[in-house]
Amino acid sequence: MVIFLFLLITEVLTFAALYQHFYGSSRPTYYLFAGLNILFSLSIWYLFIRLAFYKGDFDTSQNIWLRMNFAGLICGIVVPRLIFSLFHFTGTILKFKSRGHIRPLTNIGMGFSVLIMCIIAWGTFIGRFNFKTEEVTINIKGLDKKLDGFKIVQISDLHLPAFHNKSNLLEKVMIDVNSHNPDLVMNTGDFINYGWGEFGRTDTILSKAKGKYGNFAVLGNHDIGTYHPSFSDEEIADNISQMFRLIAASGYIVLDDENVTIDVEGRKIAILGIRTSGRHPEMIYGNLLEAMATIGSVDLKILLAHDPNQWEIEVKEDTDIDITLSGHTHGMQMGIYTEKFKWSPSKYYYPHWSGLYRSGNQYQYVNKGLGLLVIPFRIWMPPEITVITLKSQ
Repeated sequence: MVIFLFLLITEVLTFAALYQHFYGSSRPTYYLFAGLNILFSLSIWYLFIRLAFYKGDFDTSQNIWLRMNFAGLICGIVVPRLIFSLFHFTGTILKFKSRGHIRPLTNIGMGFSVLIMCIIAWGTFIGRFNFKTEEVTINIKGLDKKLDGFKIVQISDLHLPAFHNKSNLLEKVMIDVNSHNPDLVMNTGDFINYGWGEFGRTDTILSKAKGKYGNFAVLGNHDIGTYHPSFSDEEIADNISQMFRLIAASGYIVLDDENVTIDVEGRKIAILGIRTSGRHPEMIYGNLLEAMATIGSVDLKILLAHDPNQWEIEVKEDTDIDITLSGHTHGMQMGIYTEKFKWSPSKYYYPHWSGLYRSGNQYQYVNKGLGLLVIPFRIWMPPEITVITLKSQ
């Protein structure tokens, strides 16, 4: 009911503002903007009605995709409408005695609104598909020469509903992963948004990406089922079991507070994985000590830890783990990302929000993710495939 009233009020205010601003001065212009506004309204109300009368399971890819699109329309249409109306009716109040409005103020409001609409439209139809490959070299002191040139491809935060009706794009990403001839494929979690039902049949697509020495993954906090609006404790436990099954069917060994050791030409690499649960700011990390307990003598240690903040809290300086791979932040799906300057509002929550970080001989890389969460767009924060090459220093 609150959302219905909110949408209805914005409709009334927008049409009233358009009428007052254009009808008396240029009726063709008024009819043009009114017509466009009607088209916007139809798209919003169509999604609102579909969601209001949806009766299926909550955690289906289609339902989550519809919800993201509705959130996108709120950001890209309803918010700009409110900005336009705010500017217009501020001018109306100031001109109350003459029963007019301040036309330049309304025009400024319209300019801001159109700008926001264009930016969000670009992020929805172009930015979220603008997959970028980040080539990263990590120089490790004392790395055995036989591991020099060892290549890891990291992907993260697929949030599979982002690829609803776009399975061809997901398959293209997997082909791109293989094109780098990875020795390892690492996935640092958040395959889904709410529940295992979103996975669908994407396991058949994800399994096409293959590392020479295997694929490894961990559960992110969304994979647990924490955010599902109606899961009981028993259903969360079942969701975790289903996620293990589906991720394994996707070609990954799922590491749940444990490790495996692989042999690379007689050299040993320990791969550790930590489960992440909870929600910001109360994240819950798995047992790192348990994950490290059975590791023998190895030449390199690589940790998969979904939340980048865990590196500062538990890994850096407190362990001998060489490389930690994380995701989780998405770069908040918006910001500025160029070769010379990188900024995102996520930096205020995650000091290590994207890219390579170093402390002594320990490294962390944070991937910006491939998918989408809550909103269906990325604004200057491209989805990422990371190609990490190890070099002996």
